[in-house]
Amino acid sequence: MTSGVLAGAFLLYAHTVMPALRQADDRAFVDTFRRLDRAIINPVFMLTGFLGAPALTLAAALTTDGDVRRWTYAALALHLLMVLITGAVNVPRNDALKAAPPDADPTEVRTDFNELRWARWNLLRVLISCSAAIALAWALVVAQPA
Repeated sequence: MTSGVLAGAFLLYAHTVMPALRQADDRAFVDTFRRLDRAIINPVFMLTGFLGAPALTLAAALTTDGDVRRWTYAALALHLLMVLITGAVNVPRNDALKAAPPDADPTEVRTDFNELRWARWNLLRVLISCSAAIALAWALVVAQPA
């Protein structure tokens, strides 16, 4: 379930949040994205999604065997790839945007953020997270007795 929560969060940004922000002027974009990024870093999201999905997938991998374990480890590898992308691409952009001084030119801040690059990498996170959820769903199918 945590894998689905995570995939859904990334998907929501891809199909709703970023398209809506794309229509905003520069000042509104910077202000709103800052607020969204501060709000999403909270215990509920971190435990039920971002950190919860890999942690629970690891726990499942360590307590299964055979084909179920292989599919679960595949999902874990995908989750770890998602964490790597988030830490290497998305978080540095988010942090730079949040660190811009309040009197900075919002057009420059938005340009430096490079929302197209952020959105493309987020779409990759959507695909990776959905694939992890599918791998875990398949592990459940494989686990069923014949």
